[in-house]
Amino acid sequence: MVAKPGLDGHDRGARILARCFRDAGFEVIYTGCRQTPAEIADSAIQGKVNVVGLSCLSGDHCSLFPQVVKLLRERGADDITVIGGGIIPEQDFQKLHETGIKAIFTPGAPLDTIVNWISNNV
Repeated sequence: MVAKPGLDGHDRGARILARCFRDAGFEVIYTGCRQTPAEIADSAIQGKVNVVGLSCLSGDHCSLFPQVVKLLRERGADDITVIGGGIIPEQDFQKLHETGIKAIFTPGAPLDTIVNWISNNV
């Protein structure tokens, strides 16, 4: 699943990733823009997904990404892998990893690198 939490309305990268994942043979759910962490967690659980890819360009990744992980854990879905991407400063990587984000991909990451990470880790 690819999701855009918060008020960020720029979803070109998320749509490119969703298409890339589909072309790689993954079944993909794209939730669209402006989703709350609760809506994302609910959609992930209802869709029985293996991975949630969160995209954030607004700078609110240190708040929104951990909220999604927390809600998944609270709802018994801690087996869903959560990865993140977008405009994320390197100094935030450690904090995000500590909250449960398994991988972070920033602009310019080769699409095959992301697909391979998912294939090898999920």
